[in-house]
Amino acid sequence: MTVDVMPGSRATPREWIGLAVLALPCLVYSMDLTVLNLAIPQLSADLRPSAAQLLWIVDIYGFLVAGSLITMGTLGDRIGRRRLLLIGAAAFGVASVLAAFAPSAELLILARAVLGLAGATLAPSTLSLIRTMFQDDRQRTFAIGVWIASFSAGAAIGPVVGGVLLEHFWWGSVFLIALPVMLLLLVLGPFLLPEARDPDAGRMDLPSAALSVVAVLAVIYGIKHSAEAGFGLLPALAILAGLAVGLLFVRRQRRLDDPLIDVSLFRIPSFSAALLINLLSLFAALGFFLVIGQYLQLVLGMGPLEAGLWV
Repeated sequence: MTVDVMPGSRATPREWIGLAVLALPCLVYSMDLTVLNLAIPQLSADLRPSAAQLLWIVDIYGFLVAGSLITMGTLGDRIGRRRLLLIGAAAFGVASVLAAFAPSAELLILARAVLGLAGATLAPSTLSLIRTMFQDDRQRTFAIGVWIASFSAGAAIGPVVGGVLLEHFWWGSVFLIALPVMLLLLVLGPFLLPEARDPDAGRMDLPSAALSVVAVLAVIYGIKHSAEAGFGLLPALAILAGLAVGLLFVRRQRRLDDPLIDVSLFRIPSFSAALLINLLSLFAALGFFLVIGQYLQLVLGMGPLEAGLWV
């Protein structure tokens, strides 16, 4: 059902409760970027991943979230944002269980990849629903502030929550915290959240989405393989293949009337500078989270909870 809200009308208690329901998956979405870092020592002892596999376990979630966001946003415009959100929540819950009980590094990487695809449905769907639910400008501004704060809080409390769980349970427990949140969303979402579609939704450009993800993953594979085994023919071919696919992606975007990404934006110095700063800040922050959690536990001998609090 599509719910029409009168322009400028103020939100009722139903919308505010709906906002709380939307904020919880956003919290879990960003928590999954940091909660795993403290589990690396236990995970490594149990699954015995190689250095490259361990990096893929940590990184594949973020790569697929980023690579699928625009496509999932367009899909939500077409099939309904609430519907996509509920499908993503169900997939996120199932993938969390698979990750928690993964018997090997390969299966854990696969489960994390599915988590990334499911996670990519959450951000565009929740933001679009907030814009539908809150028509009053001041209330909408506050609601979007809550939405942003949920993402920030999730990343910040991830190490602490992970530390508490790892103090008492096995490494897979850090994935199971998503289950009650996603279950709550699946139960309450159909009653509290309106359905919304865009009658002028853009075209689904799956080839562009696939090219962008393949380009990034191929280059990252070459870099990770070089870090583990030294630079050689295989990583060189992977990096060259990734760059070639990236070039095909850019050429495709220039030819399309409705591109996935408007590559002409990169000619604007302020736009490119902002992206570069964002890239460097994320590179430093995520690298810090990856290294410091292991250093505090493996070098300084802290327990998971104490290390999580220090992080």
